[in-house]
Amino acid sequence: MGEHSARHLRRILRLYLVGSGLADVTDAAELALTELVANVVRHVPGRRCRICFLLQPGGVRVEVADDCPELPAPAVGGGLGEGGRGLVIVDAVTDRWGVTVRPDGRGKTVWFEVGLSRAAPPAPPR
Repeated sequence: MGEHSARHLRRILRLYLVGSGLADVTDAAELALTELVANVVRHVPGRRCRICFLLQPGGVRVEVADDCPELPAPAVGGGLGEGGRGLVIVDAVTDRWGVTVRPDGRGKTVWFEVGLSRAAPPAPPR
């Protein structure tokens, strides 16, 4: 990944979401994508990953897959260090996120979903 990769990926994601009628989730999705790409740049040897945007009713699922077996971990505590807050941010701005380990153990997919809570059916009247 080059130094401008996150900016280009955000632009692609924004165009995809706006064109799909999901403009209201673009800010959260862009921020979460930026954090996951930053994790690839910092922690994945070779800085290579695969990114997938999947439309779902009312929102989007974004997947960032790499070949590094090391699992991401949210920062612990409220330290003022330079790193470690990316997954805390992802957790704060998305509806759900998680990690799926490849069956062979040679990599993982970190994913998040935004906007899906608004697709839930309304609660029945009381």
